Amino acid sequence: MNRLVPLSDDLNAQGVVDLPELMQAIRARTPARILTGRAGPAYRTATQLELRQDHAAALDAVHAELDLERDLGKAFVERWALFEVSSCARSKSEHLLRPDLGRRLSDDARAQLHKRCTPGADIQVVIGDGLSATAVKAQVPALLPLLQESVQARGWTWGQPLVIRYCRVGVLNEVGDLLKPQVAVLLIGERPGLATAESLSAYLAYRPQSGHTDAQRNLISNIHARGVPPEQAARRIIALAEKMIQARAGGIAVKEDLLSPASPSYIERG
Repeated sequence: MNRLVPLSDDLNAQGVVDLPELMQAIRARTPARILTGRAGPAYRTATQLELRQDHAAALDAVHAELDLERDLGKAFVERWALFEVSSCARSKSEHLLRPDLGRRLSDDARAQLHKRCTPGADIQVVIGDGLSATAVKAQVPALLPLLQESVQARGWTWGQPLVIRYCRVGVLNEVGDLLKPQVAVLLIGERPGLATAESLSAYLAYRPQSGHTDAQRNLISNIHARGVPPEQAARRIIALAEKMIQARAGGIAVKEDLLSPASPSYIERG
């Protein structure tokens, strides 16, 4: 979306239109490209270069391979005893071309879950690269400790976190079949856009099992610094998990309460 500016608009030393204070405040509240100015019918050079940079970042995020120690840090991996398994997709390209394979665990992955995870936890966190390994790198180190703290504060049991490479949301069903948690939480990289390549989603499912669809899942999306910050995301995830456990249901049967100040997931409107 372009701002229609007259040719007489004053430019600063960088060749960018100096915006009134109100317009600067509006732009500061959204990563969307609004009020950017124009050069004839086109974007200004600075805006066009930003678009090219963000498009390149999105492509890099989709094609990047997740490396646990490099991306999350050796100390973090050891602290959480994180281990990695894979879906039935055998490569990044197959993962992108065959979403169905990303919804199923490989035979080795199933064996590793049996060996290394304790079934029946109240909260089972799964980390998946999805469509942005960059998002996992950026958001998981802050989000995972916040989730565990809230789980322990409520006296719930915490399942052994694990990482699934080449992962799609539907893999929650197989995790549920194998580990039978009350609530499974999948932290997965979102498809990058031109606003950010670091956006994470949290999918929650109550007692997931084979045959479940998106109708049995809840979603908290846009977890990143300029969207839903990790602190707020953790509160919303735990509040939603609590409602699921109380209702013994998930998906369309459970709704977030984002408007009541008494709600832990309340979002203050600025």
